[in-house]
Amino acid sequence: MSELQNQRVTVELLGKEQQFACPVGQEDALIAAAQNLNDLVEQTKQRSSVRNEQQAILLAALTLSHELLEAKTHASVEQQQQDQLIDKLSQCLASDPIKK
Repeated sequence: MSELQNQRVTVELLGKEQQFACPVGQEDALIAAAQNLNDLVEQTKQRSSVRNEQQAILLAALTLSHELLEAKTHASVEQQQQDQLIDKLSQCLASDPIKK
């Protein structure tokens, strides 16, 4: 049933057209992701001695994985800080009720 909600979207990756199943409404995100990957592979090839497409793709994938792990760590730290602030606010509200 979920396949009924997907459609085929054609994107260009590394100069070749590829088709992927994509949830309806997410077509622009898929196209943007493909363009981001193309750009990252091209940057990788320009910044390094790698000319082999497969190696450039692997380096791009490692870069993306590293960025994702950093973002997850950052989000986790921010969540902990927010939780601590909420706890402090709750304690302050519980210990010093507003008097009329």
